[in-house]
Amino acid sequence: MKTSMLFIVLLYEVVTICGVALWLKRANKLGDQHCENEFALGGRSLPVGVVAATMALTVLGTAHILGVFEMVWGVGAAAIWFSIAHVILLVVVCYSTGLWVRRLRVTTVPELLEHLFGKGIRVLVSCVMAGIIFGILTIETQGLGIIINAMTGWGIKNGAIAGGLIGIFYVVLAGMKEVGWINLINAVVMYIGLILATIFMALRLPGGNFDSVTEHFVSQDMDYMISVFGNSQIMMTFTLGIVIAVLFSQSVNQMLLQTAMSAKDEKTIKKALWIAAPANGLFGVFAVVLGLTAMTIPEFAELGPKKAATQMLVESLPPWLAALLLASFLAAILSTFAMTALSPATIFSNDIYKGLIKPDATEAQMTKVTQIAIVVLASIAIAVASFLPPILAAMTWLFAWLIPVFFIIIYGLFWQRSASAALVTLGVVWICNFVWSFSDIAAGLGVFKSNAVMALTVSIIVGVIANYFIKGDKAYFKSQTYLDLKQTNN
Repeated sequence: MKTSMLFIVLLYEVVTICGVALWLKRANKLGDQHCENEFALGGRSLPVGVVAATMALTVLGTAHILGVFEMVWGVGAAAIWFSIAHVILLVVVCYSTGLWVRRLRVTTVPELLEHLFGKGIRVLVSCVMAGIIFGILTIETQGLGIIINAMTGWGIKNGAIAGGLIGIFYVVLAGMKEVGWINLINAVVMYIGLILATIFMALRLPGGNFDSVTEHFVSQDMDYMISVFGNSQIMMTFTLGIVIAVLFSQSVNQMLLQTAMSAKDEKTIKKALWIAAPANGLFGVFAVVLGLTAMTIPEFAELGPKKAATQMLVESLPPWLAALLLASFLAAILSTFAMTALSPATIFSNDIYKGLIKPDATEAQMTKVTQIAIVVLASIAIAVASFLPPILAAMTWLFAWLIPVFFIIIYGLFWQRSASAALVTLGVVWICNFVWSFSDIAAGLGVFKSNAVMALTVSIIVGVIANYFIKGDKAYFKSQTYLDLKQTNN
């Protein structure tokens, strides 16, 4: 057990979390700030740096770090496409969906759906979206367990318990504003640690560079493992599926759009792209290099995909650098953990509690319900974290369920608002996704074997047919309600 390393990592997390919480509490008292949605959305006041760091780290959690470390064992350097997909995603969010939710001043994505299709669709998508984000939360909890296990040897299950408790402490103290400001600090620390770690690992290899890694795969006739394009099978299955899953699901997912909702204004979101996209995309390069390196060192390769890279970093780097890097990894995963706990809790408090149970709920009551939901959801995630499948495979499957939500939003904003057409689209895609997941029907369908590719195809075909035959109200962006709102904002 690396006691000193564990102490340094935990000290960093506690000092950062408590320090930012106390600073924000003092700042709020001095400014007498009691804004609407202060806990969930930070009073819609987050500046460019905080929005950029939070967007980058919200999607830069277990999947980007440990998921890529793990996935390189199957697809090699092509795992970088997970990061490339998120760069494309951030462009879409910062120049379309993120601007729309900020302009309409909604608190959740299901609230936007009520504007388009009514309360029924709002409640339906609330339940599904909260469940999907909870699924991601369980994966982030597994990531916390893997990082803590690398330092302690406690095992992933016990590591997940310890990490989950830190995560609950992290997000409950001050909500969205604290998460945002801590992300800004963590992003800087993470990149310093990652760059130094990559340099140190190269110096420890034969020749003082990564040539030995390349030679290892070439000597085994596995050249495709060091190519970002992999081979034709990888491109048509993994790469295509991951890009579709990320782009068409995360662009309407509460966990990412909640940051856009919290931004000071639309200009802030646009400016944030130029920090968030490079910060997110470049991380994948380092993760792929380190993951491939771990595969070529026998003593770490024998540990398997989930533990090899993290254990290599713990054992091979100077203690101070290993502590810095693991602290930054833990911080990045905690950031995603925080958003995946806060987002479904916000959906529950806003769309279920206030929307169905207590319409006159005060801001204080909403905050209390959100905090309780965070604790309950995180506790369940801790309980199931050690029983999960490979990280990126689980993520891709979860993302597929939200793809039809993207398309019904596009149809409702720009074509027409038909609740019946939206319901048909959602229902058919979700039924197909269920069949694809729990039967062998897709086994011989090639590229359509991917849940994400299937969901994209069915969402377009069924959505277009349903909206053509089932007439609805005028598109929201052409409606008088939107034109009045636009004039009020101007």
